[in-house]
Amino acid sequence: MKPSSVLSALKSSEAAAHAAGQLMRAHLRRTKKVNESTPHDIKLELDVRCQKLITRMLATDFPEIPVLGEEGRDEAAEAAAARWVVDPIDGTVNFAYGIPHACVSIALQVRGNDGFETVAGVVHDPFMDETWTATATGPARMNGRKIRVSSRKTLGEAIVSMGFAKSTGSLNLMLPVFGKLVHEVRKIRLMGSAALALTYVADGRFDGYIEAGIRLWDIAAGGLILQRAGGRFEINALPGEDYKYSLNSNNGLIHEGLARIAADAIRPAPSSRKKKS
Repeated sequence: MKPSSVLSALKSSEAAAHAAGQLMRAHLRRTKKVNESTPHDIKLELDVRCQKLITRMLATDFPEIPVLGEEGRDEAAEAAAARWVVDPIDGTVNFAYGIPHACVSIALQVRGNDGFETVAGVVHDPFMDETWTATATGPARMNGRKIRVSSRKTLGEAIVSMGFAKSTGSLNLMLPVFGKLVHEVRKIRLMGSAALALTYVADGRFDGYIEAGIRLWDIAAGGLILQRAGGRFEINALPGEDYKYSLNSNNGLIHEGLARIAADAIRPAPSSRKKKS
């Protein structure tokens, strides 16, 4: 894909993310229609509405590129030369409870020799009015300003974000990691949005983010932004799961420390293949 096309795609995805963000901001304090509720998750009617809005806007400029999204996927997305990867509301439970920590995540991926590669990404937080962007050949930015990961070198001075996926298996993997990590880092934060956790690492607010059992649409855009900010974004596909990964993302300086503590949860399974976004 030509650089000019990637930049055009980034501009279109920014516009779509901001449009969905306006819907989120307008509905933060309103009663929300719940489409599905499980013990550890909520699906809102507004999730679907935001994805439809994003899909419609992206299709205006790039009608040939299908969408792979949390709230529905175009069947052509797996075989296409390029695809959008969309999470219309990352942090839905926060948003449903009126907690203003949620975002829109949109990535553009193109097919390469080793599968799909992310070439553009945007993460938009409508409540803080912060938008992170990156392309595969340019710097990471937040509201137009170049950003860089932190320079903290030890776990003892690090703030690390963790995520806990919905499955019992993921909880069983990550809870022992929490018990170990809490004694080695300055603070652990569980914020409820994977995309924002990645951009916070990219922006130097956090030093790392780890999780086992996260979906592609949660991390595709934020992973690229983190890499272009100088960080390390390592994911491992979980066998038998579509678009589901474990990840160790960080400023690059505490990677080995995190890998040591979280090895049982985030190391690649024998039948999985290590990937980088």
